[in-house]
Amino acid sequence: MALSAAELQKKHDMEGAPDPFAPLENHVEPYSKPVKQELDTDSHQAFPSLAPSAPAAKPITQSAWGASSGPRIKPTISKQPVFTDSFTLGTVELTTKDNKPVTLGEVIRQVMAKYKIKVEASGNQRGRQTTFHLKAESQRELDKAKRLLLALLSPIETLNVAAPTSAIPIIIGPKGATLKQIRDQTGVRIDIPPRDTVNGTANGHATGDDEDEEPSVQITVTGPKPLALEAVDLINQIIASKIYRSTQRIRDIPSHVLPFILARKNVYEAAAQGSELKLQSSQLEITASGEREAVHRAVDLIKADIAELSSDLTSLKLSLPKRQHRLLVGKDAQDIMAKSKCAVIVNLEDPSDEIAVWGHAVDLSSGLGAVMEQANSKYIHEFPLPGPQALSMQLLEYMNRISYPKTLSEKHVGVSIFVPSPVTIERAHSLVIDIVGDKPAVDVVVRQVSELIGKLIGATKEVSIDWLTHHVINGKHAKKIKQFYDIYNVLVYFPPESAERSSVLLVYDPFSQAASPSPDDKARSLDEVTKELLKMAKDAADVTSEALQVERHWHDSIIGWGGSKLDAIIGEDKALSIKFGLDAGDSATEDSILIRGASADVSRAAKEILQIVENAKNDQIVNSYSIEFDIDREYVGRVVGAQGAGIKKLRDQLGVSVDVSDDVDEKEIGKKKKTVHHKSKVKITGRKENVEDAQKRITGQIEKLADETSEIVQIPSKYHSGLIGQMGKYVIRLEEKYSVKITFPRQTAENGEGKTREQLKSDEVLIKGGKKGVAGAKAELLDAVEFEKESNNILKFTVPTRSVARILGKGGKSINEIKDTTDSQIDIDKFSNDQTNITVRGTKKAINAAKTAILAIADQVAEEISVTVPVESKYHRTLIGAGGQGLKDLVSRCGGGSDPRVLANLIRFPRQDEPSNEVRLRGEPAIVNKLKAELEKSVAMLRDRVVLAVEIPAAQHRALIGRGGQHLIELQDRTGAQIQFPGSRSYAQVGEPENAVDLGDIDAANIVKVTGPRAACEKAIDSLKASVKVAAPELVTSTIPVPLKYYNAISQQGQFFRNLRNFGVQVDQSIQAQKPEVPRRPTPSGTSSARIDEEEDADGPEVEWEVAPNYQNVEEGDSLWTLKARDQAGLERAEKLVHDAIEHAKGMSFVGFLTLPDRTTFPRIVGPKGANVIRVRNETGADIQVSRENNTIIIIGSENNIVAAKNAVMKLAVRPRQHD
Repeated sequence: MALSAAELQKKHDMEGAPDPFAPLENHVEPYSKPVKQELDTDSHQAFPSLAPSAPAAKPITQSAWGASSGPRIKPTISKQPVFTDSFTLGTVELTTKDNKPVTLGEVIRQVMAKYKIKVEASGNQRGRQTTFHLKAESQRELDKAKRLLLALLSPIETLNVAAPTSAIPIIIGPKGATLKQIRDQTGVRIDIPPRDTVNGTANGHATGDDEDEEPSVQITVTGPKPLALEAVDLINQIIASKIYRSTQRIRDIPSHVLPFILARKNVYEAAAQGSELKLQSSQLEITASGEREAVHRAVDLIKADIAELSSDLTSLKLSLPKRQHRLLVGKDAQDIMAKSKCAVIVNLEDPSDEIAVWGHAVDLSSGLGAVMEQANSKYIHEFPLPGPQALSMQLLEYMNRISYPKTLSEKHVGVSIFVPSPVTIERAHSLVIDIVGDKPAVDVVVRQVSELIGKLIGATKEVSIDWLTHHVINGKHAKKIKQFYDIYNVLVYFPPESAERSSVLLVYDPFSQAASPSPDDKARSLDEVTKELLKMAKDAADVTSEALQVERHWHDSIIGWGGSKLDAIIGEDKALSIKFGLDAGDSATEDSILIRGASADVSRAAKEILQIVENAKNDQIVNSYSIEFDIDREYVGRVVGAQGAGIKKLRDQLGVSVDVSDDVDEKEIGKKKKTVHHKSKVKITGRKENVEDAQKRITGQIEKLADETSEIVQIPSKYHSGLIGQMGKYVIRLEEKYSVKITFPRQTAENGEGKTREQLKSDEVLIKGGKKGVAGAKAELLDAVEFEKESNNILKFTVPTRSVARILGKGGKSINEIKDTTDSQIDIDKFSNDQTNITVRGTKKAINAAKTAILAIADQVAEEISVTVPVESKYHRTLIGAGGQGLKDLVSRCGGGSDPRVLANLIRFPRQDEPSNEVRLRGEPAIVNKLKAELEKSVAMLRDRVVLAVEIPAAQHRALIGRGGQHLIELQDRTGAQIQFPGSRSYAQVGEPENAVDLGDIDAANIVKVTGPRAACEKAIDSLKASVKVAAPELVTSTIPVPLKYYNAISQQGQFFRNLRNFGVQVDQSIQAQKPEVPRRPTPSGTSSARIDEEEDADGPEVEWEVAPNYQNVEEGDSLWTLKARDQAGLERAEKLVHDAIEHAKGMSFVGFLTLPDRTTFPRIVGPKGANVIRVRNETGADIQVSRENNTIIIIGSENNIVAAKNAVMKLAVRPRQHD
């Protein structure tokens, strides 16, 4: 039998060989000798490999003989980007933008601009194919860019995958996680039909279910072809993982047998013999799921037990009060089974008091005793709900709405409360609540229920409002309905929409603190809410009904696929009710449709339904066009396709129906009639234009088939795997391009012929298709063979096994770098304990370069030596140092490198869980010998180490450590000792100090540990003691209240506090003033500016002068100033200054605003270094502030002082007279 591309790939051990086929766009160029050109070592086309290395970011499985047992020796090759990928496209489809064609360069620039990636494209002129090489800084960027590039350059195709219905949940995953992962990874669209649209479901009976008959679901994958194929492969992998699993159901198990089966669950699970098995029960069936063999064994055992128990069990019936039935179900029934090996069957919905006990005859007596014991094990109180049936149902609904039974059960442990079921409510004349438990606890619950019922009498009411308006009322008046509780203490409960009930329950909340015990108040509140609700209902809609008569076979057209059309008619508000057939009412027929809702919505829905029916009738007429024609019988199989794929494609794309039937002629040959098939009749039905298009496609396909031919090409079998490609992708692309079928031989038989339908020999390849396509495929196939001959060179050699770990590198990084750099394929196979075989494939230049790089690593490894140094484990942490800094310094002193990976293999300490004390050194002899000497020297110093302690006040630790540990590091370097302060990570690890007894009475927070040689420790201790500062004497303090309104006047922008600090006084303030220092300048009065020296000096400047009271709109209250001084004299002096400042601030009651025409006179007013301002301030006693932003000078003081200060300032501002 001929192999498909996928089967061929399984046959040949391939890992992504390069595309050997050079696709042709228009015609096949004659073969010519290639022109010698510069070699591109990065080109995947020039240096293909049968299995390109995985990206460096993805770790590979390490060798069994270790990949990290020595120092890393990097090959002497040029460094390449860590993340690379290559792919080849035979046909590049470019779209258009703004009616202009998009070039390949624009697409590449678009991808490079979006992601941090470098894209190189090279074209094969002879083969008309394009190879893309991608380099990125991260694997994530590389994958995203590759998907985008494929999406922009590949044609959009739609593929179908047939998946078993049982595999659909696994494909979708929890909350769609698996399906989303596939979509995100490939960027394609994946459509899975809804579950209710799948035709047929597996019945699951264990009585003969054939899992091969499980119905399948057609999953549609749409996207760029390479990405769509990738998504299909991922889905097929999930489906394949589902094959070994099975699920079977055993249904219709007799109710009296099921308890005995459930009791033997452990026996059935043990029958799985360690395989995965899960058993679940639901009603009268058991579901077994897990590994196929385990499910079959368990199901067979369950079926045998059901048959045996059905014939052996007998029953005994007895009557018990209905209230006691509740004690014989659920876990209680399981306890009876475990105790007596009998099952009790109880039907709580049956009004009868009869129960049945099932078991073997010898066990019935003990079963009966166990049932009676359990039935009388607890006290049961029947609490009848008061009032007529309507009131009882109102009380019951309210208790269910607030989960009152559950709340009571949680509050009173051991008490269970059972309310009537819906079936019981319909049958019973009175409603009863059963309360089960110990009598004292039950009595407490009964009292609480009685209290609630007493509060609910007269507190409930039902209002009839058409259920179709409930949604509108809730949406439009939700806020007002919530306010009913705040205003009237009334809760409003609308029934669920699915119930289609028009009764709305009103309850006067009995638990509210505002609840009134008066029946009149309850009734008044309920009536008010009723009026409001009825008004809302009247405003909501005018409900009406309309009946239509539409033939039943049109109902599906109205409902639509999955109810889509019906949902659109009803609308989002769902305020319409549309019922079909006999559900429309008592007098309805199968053709009836009843529409009920708001009058406007009913009219609209009726029109839409009638229009849908009219359109469906027209479509039936339009789609009734058909055409018939004959085709040769030999082409029917190719037209229909595998499993009807060809016909299905026409149906999906054109919406037509295609039927194929045979024309049979009976010819009499001799005395017998022989049936001869000459022609097959094809009938196509649908829209006229689609029918004609389908006929054109079929006839065109037959014309191509009539031109079909075949040819056998001689190709040595060793090149077959390279021509097929990974998963057959190269041969498939060639088949699609030329519309041919290419068959490679499968396995070789004893007679030397391949096991295929065409009886091919091992070196024969069959090409079948149209004459032109066969010729083109043959030419391209032969060109690919020449390419394989040139690039498929093989070189084998051996290396010492001990060097393999370094050749591979951690996670395969070294070997992958060699692969990427040389563009070769490298296989490593362990030959013996001493030697390992290495096989390199590629071009001659590539395999030689790879061999050189590998042997360079092997030669360097051969020169290494390995020694061990005994080091006690207690010194390991000290030698390694924080973050490995100790090892880095040690290697640096010995002339080693700083590469962390080399360092990790050069020195290896035992792990914490290893009992060994040996430290391994491995590397070049010179470095290893130096490291050994340095390590032994450091260990000797550590063995001579002592631990001493010294008392240092904790308050001074921070100062001794210094910022960033600067002081501590300097001290350690100077003394050669290590100092550990309390709280450090190593404080507890250094051990107890030798002089711990001498410091026994000292606070542990003040003890500093010093470690190292004794002389160094003593030196460090002396330095620490010398650095300890004598504690400062206690300060004397005093508190003075300062009014907040004087704060700014006293502080003088901080100058006052600076003066106090000059003689050693610090000030702590409880609060500071937040408002501005001076009031705002008053609004000018509008009068003309006056000149204060008009009589004396006619040349004086024009000014504005406004005076305002100070301390207006200031903060009230006091700020407590705490004065801290070194001695009493300084404190008393500070107190006097503060009191004097307060008195001075009291006299500064006015603020003057002096505005000059410009700032040209300000330098003269201020004087050198403010000398003039200081002089005026001292002479007048007023504070003067010269603004740097405007022309206004602010003067603060008493009314006389500010006038005097103003006059002094104006004298300074007047320019000197010019004398004649």
